[in-house]
Amino acid sequence: MFTFITKKPLWANIAAAAGLLLLIVLLFLGSLQLITRHGKTMKIPQVTGLSISEARKTLESQGFEVQIQDSTYLDTVPPLQVIKQVPEADNLVKVNRIVYLVVNQAIAPFVAMPNLVSMSFRNAMMVLGRYGIKLKDTAYKHDFAKNSVLDQLYNDQTIKPGTQIQQGSAISLVLGDGAGGYDFAVPDLFGLTYQEARLAMQADGLIMGAVVPDKDVSDTSTAYIYRQSPEQFDDEKKLNRIRQGQTIDIFLTSQKPVRKTDSLDPQPPPK
Repeated sequence: MFTFITKKPLWANIAAAAGLLLLIVLLFLGSLQLITRHGKTMKIPQVTGLSISEARKTLESQGFEVQIQDSTYLDTVPPLQVIKQVPEADNLVKVNRIVYLVVNQAIAPFVAMPNLVSMSFRNAMMVLGRYGIKLKDTAYKHDFAKNSVLDQLYNDQTIKPGTQIQQGSAISLVLGDGAGGYDFAVPDLFGLTYQEARLAMQADGLIMGAVVPDKDVSDTSTAYIYRQSPEQFDDEKKLNRIRQGQTIDIFLTSQKPVRKTDSLDPQPPPK
């Protein structure tokens, strides 16, 4: 059966085997290049901004596979619109390459309403941004804590922290206007030390304004107040009025001042 092989010299058989092996390798490489389309590339089309159905149709018609990699929610983008694609548009890739898409969700997800009360308006806006909640409106209420959040409203009703609310929803904030809800007589700080006056003003919701010490004052905390602005009485000896959140300027001396007995005017501090 194999006499045609045995009758030939050994070198001829080796040469024939080598030629056959080379032919098999060339056929394999040729078929592999045909199957994989080696060297053939295509440009990725732009599908960002299209609906998922339009993007899938566009990509598959050009020989690409499509997979949804992730989904997110943006209230500024239509539902089921492609937000991102990988690889990006205009990249050259092989045919049959998989293109991964990030799609905008059709329904806004729910988040727990954060507690914004007592936050500053600036911090509250940062928190709302992280939760994907919008600010609808602001209103002001008498309170000495200026621009501090006093209440949070959804559909004109107080919304409690932890309440489920959809991303993209809008809430309103009630802020302090920096002034108390009522006015009262300016307190008399004459003769008090700086520390005593500071505690008294804090109790009334007032703010320490400018502090003007005399030249002989070495320690402000133990110095005495001999003048204030606004004063307790006006030029007509009527009580001045003040609101929470407003300021009082004070003037300090190292010696405790003495008020004249026949007048509400303070006696100048001794030199």
